[in-house]
Amino acid sequence: MMWQKLDPNIDLGRDEIHVWRAKLDRPLQDAHSALPCLPEDERARAMRFHFDDHRRDFIVARTFLRSVLARYLDQDPTQIKFEYSSYGKPAIAASSRGTPLFFNLTHSHQRALLAVTAQAEIGIDVEFIRAVDDGIAERYFSPAELADLRALPGALQNEAFFNCWTRKEAYIKARGEGLSLPLDDFDVSLAPGAPAAILAVRSGEEASLWRLEHLHPGPGYVGALAIRALKTELKFWDWDWPDGGTM
Repeated sequence: MMWQKLDPNIDLGRDEIHVWRAKLDRPLQDAHSALPCLPEDERARAMRFHFDDHRRDFIVARTFLRSVLARYLDQDPTQIKFEYSSYGKPAIAASSRGTPLFFNLTHSHQRALLAVTAQAEIGIDVEFIRAVDDGIAERYFSPAELADLRALPGALQNEAFFNCWTRKEAYIKARGEGLSLPLDDFDVSLAPGAPAAILAVRSGEEASLWRLEHLHPGPGYVGALAIRALKTELKFWDWDWPDGGTM
């Protein structure tokens, strides 16, 4: 996996998935300078954050999202409109798109990832590896996943936990069903170094129809991507803050 510098002539092939990486820890004044470029509803959401760093992360993430999508849609990023499913998953509104374009955005601990494709609905997740409560795996993982986790040496279990968590989140986000799909209704691989895979699905589509990818967002992070399309090529891009602090 190689993260490439921005290519001004970037083109999204029909069978490609582009994964973008961004850092959210911009200076606060940069975020504030971009605020007027967001639509009114997103400015209002930003101002509801009590803490400055949370507000900054939201503004930078939305700037990131809009500036990347604008490259593929050939539109002013401020004019892109979104619509939301009954489960809250965003999509590009019909009035803002020509050919189909699917995307998903995720962020954790000042690192954001964005997946874009013309293939099919997609899900992506990133997590900062940290200590976790032992009870979370028992609550949300399937019995098979929990057994696989506990069979690993203790030193590997924390990374394995986040492998499992990000893969399950990516799959749920790609399905677009929110928490109506229980996390223990399907099994994913989790052992560090083993290929990412959906091993079993107990309701809905067959696991063999899905592609699951392990992502390396940077030191201390783990990520995953899920899509119901097997023949796809992944490309990885680093996003830079727009010159002048605006989109």
